[in-house]
This record gives sequence, structure tokens and C-alpha cells, in this order.
Amino acid sequence: MKKKAAVIDMGTNTFHLLMIAFDNNGFEVIYQEKVPVKIGQGGINQNIILPEAEKRGLHTLSHFKNLINGEGISRIFAFATSAVRNADNGYAFIQKIKQQTGIKAQVIDGEREAELIYKGIRLSACLNSDNALMMDIGGGSVEFIIGNAHEIHWKGSFEIGGQRLLDMFHYHDPILPEEVEKLSSYLSEKLAPLIEAIKRYSPQQLIGASGTFDTLTDMYLASEGKKKDRKIIRHILPVAAFETIASDLLLLDKAHRLKIPGMIPMRVDMIVVASCLIRFITQFIPTHQLICSTYSLKEGAVSEAMAKAEEIKNTSLTPTQ
Repeated sequence: MKKKAAVIDMGTNTFHLLMIAFDNNGFEVIYQEKVPVKIGQGGINQNIILPEAEKRGLHTLSHFKNLINGEGISRIFAFATSAVRNADNGYAFIQKIKQQTGIKAQVIDGEREAELIYKGIRLSACLNSDNALMMDIGGGSVEFIIGNAHEIHWKGSFEIGGQRLLDMFHYHDPILPEEVEKLSSYLSEKLAPLIEAIKRYSPQQLIGASGTFDTLTDMYLASEGKKKDRKIIRHILPVAAFETIASDLLLLDKAHRLKIPGMIPMRVDMIVVASCLIRFITQFIPTHQLICSTYSLKEGAVSEAMAKAEEIKNTSLTPTQ
């Protein structure tokens, strides 16, 4: 009989719910939902969760818990990331979640976040024996992992997520060239350890996880007159096509960005600075394509849950002396 589990990813921009049924052969999705809670909005660079954001978060988690209860799921893995772990009132928020919903959320550090992202990408079969640079652009932090299908060589988490960059550099709409220049200089400084790691391990592939990369592939496929097949978990975005999209985004205000086929409202604010970040990274990776994985942190948690269930099963089958 299949086991059931729920994973909640409490990201800085979006809260995700994934409910699954799994066994030794893999997992199937029962239900999934994402809500643009924007828990870091207005306070992320001051290390605080504002009351309005907290209210949105608690409301969304109560909604998620009702759905989880409806499926009779008792295994709940809830992870809070950058906005909560850096907020002065983050612990108090976690306590309120427990009191009001019964959900025990784990506040994880950047290293743990990167590890889960890697496991999610590995589960998507985007990796092979060649080294790749993997990246996941959150609202609060960005995780980078260098590795392959067998191991992680290097991982790092940087507090340069979309909401932070938006608040720091995107003052005008469309963004001004001097704002883009300042952003690029900032990235050169902040990402120096990553650049050194790239020189050391020479990744030949660039893999983007979920979020912004999902939207960019939607936009690319729409420009080609195609519709994304949601069953496919690995997509290819040519770097040349990405460059065209990124260049166009720099010239458009929010109203015009919203009209781009494939764009969704929850990404429209951060996608400009996120594209600037991706463009910055592409100069260091000798590839003509971006590999986009729809799997990320929450699927990494699923991978761990399945591995743990298998380990328990094997242990129970081991003869005792």
C-alpha cells in the first residue's frame, strides 16, 4: 500500500504545497498548489516579517492544513527558508504556525536548502556524470550547487534573492541601465566565492530549478507557438532565446511584462532582476542551453522521504541475531 506525505516549502515569495503517494517504485502527485504569500515583502532587508505578510502566511498554511487533513495525511514536512531564518521575529512566526495550524515547520539554513534542491534536481534526471552548476532563485536567497548525478562538489547559499534585489536595485520601471550596472557590480562582489568554485570545478552545464526558470521556459515555448506539457519535468531553454527574453524584459514596464505570453502575475515583479542574475551567471558557463528542472526543494524532500522509507523497510527485513 502506498504511503502518503505532504511537503510545504515556505519560500520568501511563494508557499508551495505538494501532496504525494509513494512506494518503492516512485511517487505520484495527489495535489499541488502554490500561493504568492510574499512573506518577505516590505521587510526582508530589515530582517522582519511584517504583520500583513504574517497574516497571509498563516492564512495560507491554515488552508494547506485543511487540504492535508482532507487527504488523511499525517506525514508533513514543512520547511521555512531565507525570509524566516533571517527575520528577528522568525521564531515567533514559527511558534504561531504551530499554535494555529499544528504544523511543525523546520527553519533550515542555506546549506540544507541547497542539499534539498540538489536532491530534487537529481530526482528530475537532469544530471549526468558531467559537472553542472545548479541554481535556484528564491525571493530571499539563491542557492548554487556544483556537482553531478553522483555527488556534490560544492554548494553555497547567498542572500541575494529576487525580493532583496528588487528592493535594492529596481527603483524605476522599466529598470534603468545604471541600476542594472549597479546590480551587476553587486553580484560580482557577492558571488566571488561562487566564481572561484566555477573555476575550480569547471561545470559545463547550467541547470535552473523551478520558479523563475519555469516562467522563462513558459515564455520561450509561447514565443515558439508551443504550450508546455506539465508532465515533462526537464525543459531546454537555448541561451540565445534567453538572452532575447532578458533583453526585452529590461525595456518593459510591469503592465507590458504582464502581456507577455507565458508570464504569470506572481513572477512579474522579480523576473527582471532574476533575469539579470541568470545573465550574469551565463558568462561563466560554456553552454548554449539552460536546462530547466521543474523539481526543486520540495521534490528533494520527497526523495529523502522515499529513501528513508526504503531504509526502514530494509532494516526491518534484516535478520536479527
